[in-house]
Amino acid sequence: MKGVVKTQKGKGNVSIQNVKEPVPGPDQVKIEVKAAGICGSDLHTYDGTIKIPLNPPVIMGHEFSGIVAEIGKHVRDVKTGDRVTSETTYSSCGTCVYCRTGNYNLCSSRLTIGYWVNGGFSKYCVVPERIVHRLPENIDFVTGALSEPLACCVHGVLERTTISMGDLAVVTGPGTIGLLSLQLIKASGGRVIILGLAKDEHRLNLAQELGADRTVNVEKEDPYEVIHQMTDGIGADVVVECSGSRAAADLGFELVKKRGKYTQIGVFGGPIEIDFEKIIWKELELRGTFSHNWTTWEKTLKLMSQGKVNLKPLVSDIMPISKWEEAFKKQEQKEGLKIILTPED
Repeated sequence: MKGVVKTQKGKGNVSIQNVKEPVPGPDQVKIEVKAAGICGSDLHTYDGTIKIPLNPPVIMGHEFSGIVAEIGKHVRDVKTGDRVTSETTYSSCGTCVYCRTGNYNLCSSRLTIGYWVNGGFSKYCVVPERIVHRLPENIDFVTGALSEPLACCVHGVLERTTISMGDLAVVTGPGTIGLLSLQLIKASGGRVIILGLAKDEHRLNLAQELGADRTVNVEKEDPYEVIHQMTDGIGADVVVECSGSRAAADLGFELVKKRGKYTQIGVFGGPIEIDFEKIIWKELELRGTFSHNWTTWEKTLKLMSQGKVNLKPLVSDIMPISKWEEAFKKQEQKEGLKIILTPED
């Protein structure tokens, strides 16, 4: 079978290769991948700036869904033919304080699918049974591939930040993560202003269709004036930064009110400078958020099943993995939104 492989560390070093079909171990599940999404962190893996531990050569891809093709002899709860998706934590130590409290996403020994062990940019992927989740019956495979980025947003917006009824939230970056965060905030009773650039015009239009109360092209409008008018000069209750842009982070600290909440979801791809005095003088609640855990996934799949988030409009392209390079370029240049790769033999 073919797979998109990060062959060694450093910039580039990604190619499509013939790889051996995997065999599941006793506690593992072999998934026939039907759809796999390209994440912004896949681009960071390509350009060599990813901070997640990397163990090349490794098949990339951690956002995927498919059908269970084979199970190990000790697998009990997952059956052949089940429609499933998977978490990304392939393994963790199981004994540290984070693992013992269910926060295994923060385990220092955590190994991740698509970075340390083979991922979903191929026809088959083998994962432990304990991280497999069944897709709701009303969710197709392409939409199911978005369950992982949605889980990241559920963790960041609903679990780490929390939104109160009537909160005014600013979301910076109208990409997949921003548009998912927008919908979660709306589902929680908040109001949303989403910020983007001129090149994001089509994404800002989609944000309006998905329920944004206001969209702002920051190259044409002053977002500070918009928020100032909408809040009588107080500022936004919440800022959720989804772009991974230093400029957006700086703007977010300006727009959030005193004693407001600021959450960083977007990955910068390297160190940035932050003016911590803004955090001090405003007494801000500053939170980072990373990945997800079991309880996050339970919430995520319920939201998907109940139709609380609209995922289909976020998929802009479906391409075979043989065109991975074109797909990565489109993603990097923001020519699409969520790009899905489909496997080949």
